Amino acid sequence: MGLKVYNTLHGRKEEFIPLTEGKVKMYVCGPTVYDTSHIGHARSVVVFDTIFRWFEKLGNEVTYVRNFTDVDDKIIKKSNETGEDCAVITEKYINEFHVEMDALNVRRPTIEPRATGHITHIIDFIQMLIDKKKAYAVDGGDVYFSIDAFSDYGRLSGRNPEDMRAGARIAIDEKKQNPLDFTLWKPAKPGEPFWESPWGKGRPGWHIECSAMSYEYLGEGFDVHGGGKDLIFPHHENEIAQSEALFGRQFVKYWIHNGFVDINNEKMSKSLGNFTMIKEVLAKYPAEVIRMFLLSNHYRSPIDYSEDSMKEVSLGLDRVYAFMERLDHTGIKPCETFNSELWEEFCDAMNDDFNSAKAIASVFEAVKKGNRLLDDAKGIPDESLSKELGLMLHDIRSAAGILGIFLLSPSAYFAAKKEKGMADLVAASETTTTDSSSSLAAEIEDLIRQRAEARKAKNFKRADEIRATLQSMHIVLEDGSGGTTWRFE
Repeated sequence: MGLKVYNTLHGRKEEFIPLTEGKVKMYVCGPTVYDTSHIGHARSVVVFDTIFRWFEKLGNEVTYVRNFTDVDDKIIKKSNETGEDCAVITEKYINEFHVEMDALNVRRPTIEPRATGHITHIIDFIQMLIDKKKAYAVDGGDVYFSIDAFSDYGRLSGRNPEDMRAGARIAIDEKKQNPLDFTLWKPAKPGEPFWESPWGKGRPGWHIECSAMSYEYLGEGFDVHGGGKDLIFPHHENEIAQSEALFGRQFVKYWIHNGFVDINNEKMSKSLGNFTMIKEVLAKYPAEVIRMFLLSNHYRSPIDYSEDSMKEVSLGLDRVYAFMERLDHTGIKPCETFNSELWEEFCDAMNDDFNSAKAIASVFEAVKKGNRLLDDAKGIPDESLSKELGLMLHDIRSAAGILGIFLLSPSAYFAAKKEKGMADLVAASETTTTDSSSSLAAEIEDLIRQRAEARKAKNFKRADEIRATLQSMHIVLEDGSGGTTWRFE
């Protein structure tokens, strides 16, 4: 089955056919860098990183552009509040963004342009719109795009300009020819950053930067434009108006928008005080757990961040790594000759509008099947089963390269989990001794030894008490022929 993509422009899934065979040009709106990134930002970045990987896996040469908005009212407000220069603020948060997204195993885009690095391109773009009578300058240095000069305005969002005008609560601006006209260039106020332009000292509006930068790197029209659903109107609607009014051709063929992240079944908002920053989540959960959570629902659906959802994802990740560990112990190696049923199901899921939730589910089903086969074989697979499990392991690793999860060795995964669990237990005990981690590990091992002795003496009540004590510490015991091993839940 070929790739099908849900196109916001038409409200349906469509066969994906790039403008140039074998090449995909994609632009995704990046963050406005005035503050720490929250988990909603991370969802968009992880979603489009996975889409980027899948386009490449299908054999395409991908040019992926994701911008930074580094001149904006919010940045200027932050500068006024802190006394820091705007450039210092934006550099700080760009660096922070990179550190956090690197931790989430996000690949860097092909190009990461900044608005301030493209002021000349933006000014040229605006001037071309004015020359074509699609935009106009007014006294004072403002430049506006003329909605009336673009008859298809509202096509992406399904909004009717006449209805918007009739019901608009827009502050009266006598300089505008139409109250819906939007800003392309604004004059700088005292103390604000500015650039020289034909209309005076000022800076670009928000919408124009993406049209100018996408034109610079991807041309007059390209394949995919993405971002969060909140950008459909007005930002992406205005991008279409600017670019299509200027070039007289379709700006973007496929529009892709990801859904929001809720927090404990409530919309994330500053007014509710539930903004959850990525740095806070990374301090609490392993990066793989976060990335898997962000891909655990279809990208267009909302996803709810909560303790329960993160625990569920963590347990799912454990099951996959436990299976790979089991294969390691039986000597199974990846077999690269053919693809298994898993890979076919995984590809079908990803080709169905990048359905990462279904793709992850196919891995879980394969793990369940693989464990059952090993159980039936009493842990000693014959040649035929070894080949089947080797194919399965190969395809789990192939899926890992697309999803950006399941990439560690099982030993490294469980060692990191144990280290994190020990640190959390030590913190919870409020001890300050430097050897507290080693003391705690010794205590756990001693409890496991006592349990083994109790079981040997058939004192099952005592053995169950010890297991319950360890469970209260979020420790899972696994009894095997080689003895008892333990890991954190």
